[in-house]
Amino acid sequence: MAGLTELLRKRDMAASHRPWPRVVVTAEVWNETVAALAGGQWQLLGLWGEPDRIHMALRDEADETIGVITLDCPARRYPSVGLHHPPALRLERAARDLFGLEPVGLPDVRGWLDHGNWDVKYPLAATPDPTPIDKTYVFLPIEGDGLHQIPVGPVHAGIIEPGHFRFTANGETVVRLEQRLGYVHKGIDGLMTGATLDAASKLAGRTSGDSTVAYGFAFARAVEAALGVEAPPRGAHLRGLMAELERIANHLGDFGAICNDASFALIQAHCAVLREKVLRASQTAFGHRLMRDRIVPGGVAADIGTDGIGAIRALLTDIKALFPALVELYDNTASLQDRTVTTGTVKAHLVRQYAPGGVIGRASGRAFDVRKNLAYAPYDKLALDMPVLEAGDVNARVWIRIREIEQSLSLIAQLLDDLPPGALRIDLPLATAPCEGMALVEGFRGDILVWLRLDAGDRIARCHLRDPSWFQWPLLEAAIEDNIVADFPLCNKSFNCSYSGHDL
Repeated sequence: MAGLTELLRKRDMAASHRPWPRVVVTAEVWNETVAALAGGQWQLLGLWGEPDRIHMALRDEADETIGVITLDCPARRYPSVGLHHPPALRLERAARDLFGLEPVGLPDVRGWLDHGNWDVKYPLAATPDPTPIDKTYVFLPIEGDGLHQIPVGPVHAGIIEPGHFRFTANGETVVRLEQRLGYVHKGIDGLMTGATLDAASKLAGRTSGDSTVAYGFAFARAVEAALGVEAPPRGAHLRGLMAELERIANHLGDFGAICNDASFALIQAHCAVLREKVLRASQTAFGHRLMRDRIVPGGVAADIGTDGIGAIRALLTDIKALFPALVELYDNTASLQDRTVTTGTVKAHLVRQYAPGGVIGRASGRAFDVRKNLAYAPYDKLALDMPVLEAGDVNARVWIRIREIEQSLSLIAQLLDDLPPGALRIDLPLATAPCEGMALVEGFRGDILVWLRLDAGDRIARCHLRDPSWFQWPLLEAAIEDNIVADFPLCNKSFNCSYSGHDL
């Protein structure tokens, strides 16, 4: 098949879809696209539904072409992508649960988000089915001598969100892991429909609470793309500042938690102190520890004063003084290395197939970071190095986090040194006709995708938010194979996928 640019150029292009094109295709072209995906020619960025159509976002790595293809589904059926390209499986199951769109040939027909507790089946379809699905969920069968199953969750010992993990083991060695998620489904897609921009922005920021800045950033950029406007320079700089503070806080938390799961609590204690310093500096600078609702369509809702700048500069000094010793302690503790090196390795061919973002991808040789590959303000004017390792194990994921903390410290210093004066936000124009926008923003887990359509006025006609975890959770299943059961917490924390962001 020709390149993605050629595909997008020759099809029926949707009007007012920015900044990348969306085209309506035939079933034949849809199937050709699926074949190209399966052959590794392109990468899947997202797949989502509407009551009478299915959308798929694609990326051509060769020239960074991005586009969305749409297939109309008047009979609520379409050729399955997951049949040939496994990264689409869960996305298709979710779209079917919500909209009743049937992927013909889907290898796994079990519900995904719908656990049988909803009042109706296909709640976002034009005509929901009043008969809820059967609550029975059959896990994959096991065969072989000496195999046994270990169910874990959905309720866990720690203060974390719910998810079920079904282990098949031979003694202590994990033969297979099967996940069941969806327990924290909040109905984000349905709540977005008809919401005002203000209400929708708040919903976006609550999709995954530890990434509230990144989600708010992505939603705002999608709205601005749809309307054909940009945030002012000062607003863009403050967005970047908040995003990097959020990244540091989460990477510090993960670094410490990984060490704790390897029974080395000392590093976690020190990382917790540093993370608290980040949250307090964020409170001083932006009036909220997590900086929730501070990014809005058109810019930002809060400025930073001299006390905030001082607090962040003091934070940079503290982290630069204290963090290297923690890194050295990790690197020189043999018992830690014994637990993390060669544990939970993600194989290279799966990384090529699933194209995971963030730490998971970059620890396994995938050099992709939206801030660099598809640079957006303010990152288009900043110096950023992208750390990439090949090993793909827990240790590599630790080191990518360490290097990204160092990069974020550098980015924050650049942003403070070059903070422009001027307006914080612009007044958004009212859409005079339906318009669509899409954005990719680099959160601490990886690339967050937001696609939306605005009605004439300021209301959301449809919005879809895709968390990086959709392409990372399946790789955790593969990474734990041939490891011992006791290493699962370590592998799981080194991934730190989002339950809430995934479950929508």
